[in-house]
Amino acid sequence: MSPVNPKLLGQQSALPASPEEAVLDRVPNPHPDTNYMARFTVPEFTSLCPVTGQPDFAHLVIDYVPDQWLVESKALKLYLGAFRNHGAFHEDCTVRIGKDLAALLGPRWLRIGGYWYPRGGIPIDVFWQTGELPKGVWAPDQGVAPYRGRG
Repeated sequence: MSPVNPKLLGQQSALPASPEEAVLDRVPNPHPDTNYMARFTVPEFTSLCPVTGQPDFAHLVIDYVPDQWLVESKALKLYLGAFRNHGAFHEDCTVRIGKDLAALLGPRWLRIGGYWYPRGGIPIDVFWQTGELPKGVWAPDQGVAPYRGRG
């Protein structure tokens, strides 16, 4: 973690080979006196099934109420891209991303919704959050419809 000087911002950066090699950076929140929610939508997240090695696809929605820190978006993009060759179950990927961001940022609140496309005919949705949403903060629905298939 880099507290003030992001390591990746403003320079060419290769996609990390794994989440363990990825660098998550943070930058100071310019409005630490204000409760507000920031949202990252990742409609094309990919990882690998740890059993078959086949690709898994998800639509992730990450919402958080920052305290002193914001996640630096380029570092987040590269970190999430590092899962492309990472073998893990849906639940592990979703919760790990949430926990990594919570550890980095110390947010007032964070939630992640992992809306996974079907594997073996069954879609798996995974949700994780820290604590309660601060009073007075608007947290809209994540806007991802339940999976319906062709029906």
